[in-house]
Amino acid sequence: MTAPPVVNELGSWWDRNAPGWATDATDYIASIWNEGAYGLTFGQIITVFLIMGFVIIVRGLFARTLVVWITNWAAGSNTKIDDALVKAISTPLKIIPIVAGIYASIQVLDVDPTVELYASRIIQSIVTLTIFWSLSRAARVLEYVLGDVKQSLSGPAVDWMIKALQFILVALGLGAVAQQWGIAVAPLLAGLGVFGIAVGLGAQDLFRNLISGLLIIGEKRFVPGEWILVDGVVEGTVVQINFRSTLVRRFDQSPVYVPNSKLADAAVTNFTRMTHRRITWAVGVEYSTTVDQLRAIRQEIEDWLMNDDRIAKPPEVALFVRVDKFNASSIDFLIYTFTKTTIWGEWLKVKEDFAYAVMDIIERNGAAFAFPSQTIYLNQPDPPEIMTPPEGRSPANRLPPPSSGQSGAQGSTSAEASSDSELGEDNS
Repeated sequence: MTAPPVVNELGSWWDRNAPGWATDATDYIASIWNEGAYGLTFGQIITVFLIMGFVIIVRGLFARTLVVWITNWAAGSNTKIDDALVKAISTPLKIIPIVAGIYASIQVLDVDPTVELYASRIIQSIVTLTIFWSLSRAARVLEYVLGDVKQSLSGPAVDWMIKALQFILVALGLGAVAQQWGIAVAPLLAGLGVFGIAVGLGAQDLFRNLISGLLIIGEKRFVPGEWILVDGVVEGTVVQINFRSTLVRRFDQSPVYVPNSKLADAAVTNFTRMTHRRITWAVGVEYSTTVDQLRAIRQEIEDWLMNDDRIAKPPEVALFVRVDKFNASSIDFLIYTFTKTTIWGEWLKVKEDFAYAVMDIIERNGAAFAFPSQTIYLNQPDPPEIMTPPEGRSPANRLPPPSSGQSGAQGSTSAEASSDSELGEDNS
């Protein structure tokens, strides 16, 4: 390394004006300075240590000033996104002074061009890995950016998604470093693609459930804590939505793990998102109820519904109280209304109070509830003839009436026998 002109002039002036013992001392020190190890002079080694020491001091000041200032600035905002972002990249930022110190040391050492080339690649690799490391740490910001999605997912699912993204960023960083060192990444990616196809063919159900889970999350069909019904599959409260399956707890508190593909392909009823809860009744009264009684009962039931604050009113929802049909043993009222509350317990309380009111209205108007009954009317168009015996005859001498199966000839014979008997008694 060539010394600057100022240093050469100072050296010439020292050699001309310095005493002998001083020049001998400087020559001795210079000889030690120019001696070294591993191809480096002690002067270069000491210079590198001084540079790195200075870099470490600057790094500490950098961490205490710039990073702390950025952190305090982010803490003063209303959102937590910038706080998480600064916290994620604060550690990688502290590497910047170290990289600058290494670059300055290489320039001071005046090393061989081949060594300098490798050193430059090392610095580029460090910078590249630092950038992708910062992006990987910044992926944690997704916890705040995707706040709605996080509510739909369970904690392990969110962590799994963030870790997968971090893994992808780190893999991209390693691929970029490999490109810098002249390693071909395309054949490796092609091999991984073939391997991925083989794995995909063997795990179709797994990937179908993963895609179905993403669709459920994207469509926001339901979130943990909601009551759902899937016909023929499950009914209960959603506990966790994972990427492969969803945990639903039935009302008997038994857990059911449902594959996401069944939830994505089926019709899902989300009862929690009801705006109102319906009451639909068919109330039957006896056929002896008069028209005036029917009108009074209908009007009083409708008035009760319209005056109760717990019942939703038109035009927000439909409300009907009508004489609906003539049933087999009753005249039926159709009652169709909605409550404002969707909570099951409160809805049951409103139904109970309404049932008491309906019973009181029907009884107060002199009507009664109908119950299934059946009336049988006996109609005999040709009843049998009842034979009455003649007066004065003794029971022993009475003849039985002719049966329906006897012929006319037999009947005449019996009558003739009876006449002959009577004549014989008279003659005697």
